[in-house]
Amino acid sequence: MPDIVIAFFALGLLAGWVKSDLKVPQSIYETLSILLMLTLGVKGGMALHGHSASINLGALALIASLGVLTPLALYPLLTQVIKLKQADAISIAAHYGSVSAGTFAVVIAMADHLGWQLAPETTLYLVLLELPAIIIMLWLHRWLLARAANDRKQGDSKQYKDTAQISNGSIWHEALTSRGVVLLLGGVIIGWAYGPQGLADITPVLLGGFKTLLALFLLEMGLSTAKVCRPLPWQHWRLMLFAAIAPFVLSWLGIGVGLLLGLPAGSILVLATLSASGSYIAAPAAIKAAIPEANIGLAMLAALGITFPINVLIGLPLYHSWIQALIHG
Repeated sequence: MPDIVIAFFALGLLAGWVKSDLKVPQSIYETLSILLMLTLGVKGGMALHGHSASINLGALALIASLGVLTPLALYPLLTQVIKLKQADAISIAAHYGSVSAGTFAVVIAMADHLGWQLAPETTLYLVLLELPAIIIMLWLHRWLLARAANDRKQGDSKQYKDTAQISNGSIWHEALTSRGVVLLLGGVIIGWAYGPQGLADITPVLLGGFKTLLALFLLEMGLSTAKVCRPLPWQHWRLMLFAAIAPFVLSWLGIGVGLLLGLPAGSILVLATLSASGSYIAAPAAIKAAIPEANIGLAMLAALGITFPINVLIGLPLYHSWIQALIHG
């Protein structure tokens, strides 16, 4: 049987498809997401407590580079094969170069359930992979606008200047001060500084209730997924096909890097799953602010409507079996 939290996602998905009146109030969802991100950060920080000296900064830099290389590699595919407009191709590449915090929570729970070892710095993978893709693709958008304006030598230069101002003034701020990053990094720092003993008073409530928080969060994700996918826009069949296939290809980037770095099995599973995921929280907010002409609905359809359920329902068991076969033969 799959982990119990997956059943709650399936329940939400079913309820959404049959148009049930079941819904998670927005205020409850906001609270759940805050607690979930904070709990993940604290768990990661507690794992780092007393192990800071053993962190391999070179390995973390290589992992972070996936967030730069992945979207740059996807962009020409999205423009030439998937036939997306420039703004939408940049948007989708940024979403798939970035990662899913919800998927991260699920794979962490799965690794714990399997008893697979996690490196102390595993929580940092989420932060390292969430930001670079968004930033590099917004800068690519600026560069493409500048080149187009230079070629035409006319009014597009004003559009470029406006976009450049938005990018310079807000890209880094949006990326580094987003709720997820603040909660994750803050939780990591608190967990690292206080350790298990210092956090003993809140551990039973915050960490003991992790799976309950995740189950309720996934119930809402199931409802949201059904809403995004109803009805399916079949005119975008190329993008939907990409969203269905990409996780199984991108997961091998994480597996390859994990094996190259000699990471423990649990960390390889986390890295593979993150590589296979698409952002539906951080990236939409940043892209919508900086590239208003991009269709965020397409990104949500792909990342949340298709890739997220594929990863949760099919991908995770498959990545687990691949890694197990590679490590244990």
